[in-house]
Amino acid sequence: MRLLKLFSANNLRHVRHIKLYTPSYGHRWYPDVDYLKDLSGPTIFRNEASDKYYNVIYNSVVRPVERKLQNMWINFGPQHPAAHGVLRLILELDGETVVRADPHIGFLHRATEKLMESKHYNQSLPFMDRLDYVSTMANEQGFVLAVEKLLNIEAPPRAKAIRVMCAELSRIANHLLNVSGTVLDAGGITPFFWMCEEREKIYELFERVCGARVHNAYFKPGGVTMDIPVGFLDDVYEFCSKLGERCDETEDLVTGNRLYYARTAGIGAVNAHDAINLGFTGPMLRCTGVKWDLRIAHPYDGYDLYDFDVPVGTFGDSYDRHLLRLYEMRQSLRIINQVIDTIPEGEVRTDDSKISLPLRQEMKTSMEALIHHFKLCTEGYVVPPGATYTSVECPKGELGLYMVSDGTSKPYRVHLRPCSYNHLAGLAIMGKKMMLADIAILIATIDIVFGDIDR
Repeated sequence: MRLLKLFSANNLRHVRHIKLYTPSYGHRWYPDVDYLKDLSGPTIFRNEASDKYYNVIYNSVVRPVERKLQNMWINFGPQHPAAHGVLRLILELDGETVVRADPHIGFLHRATEKLMESKHYNQSLPFMDRLDYVSTMANEQGFVLAVEKLLNIEAPPRAKAIRVMCAELSRIANHLLNVSGTVLDAGGITPFFWMCEEREKIYELFERVCGARVHNAYFKPGGVTMDIPVGFLDDVYEFCSKLGERCDETEDLVTGNRLYYARTAGIGAVNAHDAINLGFTGPMLRCTGVKWDLRIAHPYDGYDLYDFDVPVGTFGDSYDRHLLRLYEMRQSLRIINQVIDTIPEGEVRTDDSKISLPLRQEMKTSMEALIHHFKLCTEGYVVPPGATYTSVECPKGELGLYMVSDGTSKPYRVHLRPCSYNHLAGLAIMGKKMMLADIAILIATIDIVFGDIDR
């Protein structure tokens, strides 16, 4: 009767998958009193010598030698390939069950925030590419929006459209790596080759638009560095038209696979209440059913001009996060196609010569333009005193920048609110009572990167 109550419909309504481990639920043998009496001595097989030498008398009381069992402590990383970076995860194991997970960070600390306080604003922009080096353009977007808010300027409409397109390409590149990496950690290698090929196409598009593959430094306060080349939109459209087929192939191979489902369903499940309390954002929050996306809640760079959906999950586990990222890639393709259809003509950066660099052609004919270029490259531009907190919806979650200006060309204080930091802290809660093999899947679906965690 108690089992019927335990497995009633109400209790199983929000349960996706029940995994029964044989060592935990097998038949248990309970010895009788006589058997325990024979083993009550200091050794398992008693004889005259053991009774003579092992019976120690303390204060006229004979105490048996106690037998103690201690859990095993192991280091998961920082050299482990499934740690996805320099993560040192100290695990306390009871057999193969995780009793406690303690993440240790700091192996990649580069003092980014302090370095940005000693550089002027244009020199600080390349630091953003080194934070989340999987989706670089989305990081740059947060920085330039913060500086534009302090300067009280706005980018031209064409520059905003280019930013949105490049940020969504970065989102696709991030999710391609995460989905394929999760499948790779679960034991499937084929989708990793498929999706790495698509990411290579995105890097080629980035190289065409700015000259760099990974560390782009393409966005600038007031717009973008240069306009997109001729034929770029046609190539982006061709890429988007074929990426949907790659996503379909991956879903055919992985999403319905019972082995992948068994490895991810019910792993790292978290409810909406705990996710909000832990400070989760992005896919980690939306997989619990909370529909929160900064592109819709607080639109920036003209995201309110485009029609797209925000997918949410139900169970908050690793399988939901896998499905959510696949659906987000399709929505990013939808946004990019709308940008291609509606991108306006015009300038790609502000006309304020005190902020944006002059054109090369203008520098060769105008002394004022040459002076402006020299002053901007050596001293930077003066930002009025003020403070701002600007946040954008990066692929991994909310990236926030708290920036304080003291009226000079260098920021007085810069604090970064990284995407993955709170998610990694939640690993200590989500990893309890899981098997050791499930930790690698949980780390992969959390989608951490240590460039912005350690900063």
